[in-house]
Amino acid sequence: MIKKLVVVFVAIFTLTSYAQEGTASPYSFYGIGSLKFKGTVENRSMGGLSIYRDSIHMNLRNPASFTGPNLLMFNNESRPVKYTVGGSYSSTNLKSDSGTANVSSTTFDYLALNFPVGKFGVALGLMPYTAVGYKLETENDEGFTTNRFNGEGGLNKAFLGVAYSITDNLSVGVNAQYNFGNIQNSAIEFRFDNDGNRLFAQSKENNRSDLSGLNFDFGVYYISKLNNSLELTTALTFTPKANITSQNQRSFSTVNVGNSGQESVTNTIEVDLEAQGLLETDLVLPSSFSFGAGLGQPRKWFVGAEYESQNTSTFENVLYQTSATNYEDGSRFSLGGFFIPEYNSFNSYFKRLVYRAGLRVEKTGLNIENESINEFGISFGVGIPVGDFGSNANLGLEIGRRGTTNNNLIQENFINFQISLSLNDRWFQKRKYD
Repeated sequence: MIKKLVVVFVAIFTLTSYAQEGTASPYSFYGIGSLKFKGTVENRSMGGLSIYRDSIHMNLRNPASFTGPNLLMFNNESRPVKYTVGGSYSSTNLKSDSGTANVSSTTFDYLALNFPVGKFGVALGLMPYTAVGYKLETENDEGFTTNRFNGEGGLNKAFLGVAYSITDNLSVGVNAQYNFGNIQNSAIEFRFDNDGNRLFAQSKENNRSDLSGLNFDFGVYYISKLNNSLELTTALTFTPKANITSQNQRSFSTVNVGNSGQESVTNTIEVDLEAQGLLETDLVLPSSFSFGAGLGQPRKWFVGAEYESQNTSTFENVLYQTSATNYEDGSRFSLGGFFIPEYNSFNSYFKRLVYRAGLRVEKTGLNIENESINEFGISFGVGIPVGDFGSNANLGLEIGRRGTTNNNLIQENFINFQISLSLNDRWFQKRKYD
């Protein structure tokens, strides 16, 4: 067990050492940032499909998956303790009517632990949920910068989940999630003299919101045997609407901007947000519901589909409202699965690998200039056995597109690389002899 914990901590250190920005998407300018957590590497490699449950991987999108039947290899006495940690690297090409640019980001995605307690399963972990990271500039017809926008931060979730096996085939679960983090952004609208020359001194608006609050997830799993080899899996999740508190700050600074764009602050004035009723505001996290079903042969293959609806139209952020931005209900459709040539092969290592693939179509719920911001992705992955009790490393690749170039917007063409460790161990074992 100690060796596995050391491996996890080394992986965390490596991922966080390189995780400087959670995203480089211009669309993280809106709301509380771009959605960062979209499932484990195993989920994402199957198009975001989160309806499959087994004994050696954690499924962080459905709390009912935190339990399950005891294993024959443990004499039907218990289930393995699971550890998982994951991170990703994203390379994105930004395309607009006026040009293109390339950006990238490397991030830590999740860390979690799941252990059995009889018919119960308990899980806890940490994940960056949304991310803000953008540096945007607009130019006039003469090629001079007219506006500059910067943002960073995001929302994180620390969760504690409990699941219960009503039967070996039916389980239910709930997650309690504490949301925390901050969002910082700034904006400069450059001023020019009568000859069209940029003034040396400019005014800069600075904002910071510190976020905190609780929300809950609920899940159900049901697995039924159709015959000796086929199983039908059905799963659903529900996340009720929740409010999180935003403690806000706003200030205006006088900055001197050099020819190369560097900024030097000379004076700052704090804004009295309390007098405007904006010192403390509520952000609405919208409700969501998902349902999926899949068919498969245990330890051989699985294929399934899942639909999720998100009541994104209820999202509200009174501090940063803009007339060009609206929120509409979002949705996601995922189709994917996996194949294992021969899970217990002794003469071929590659036959024991898990090969995954899938696709997803997503309506993000963000609407800008009457254009819905949609997302599409095709994904592939492989699971590699690395130790005892089914421990494995997982690699994933996703190629996709977000947004549009209509109405002077930006289209993102991205390639995401993901890696995770899923490690398993046994903590307690009954004595056979006194």
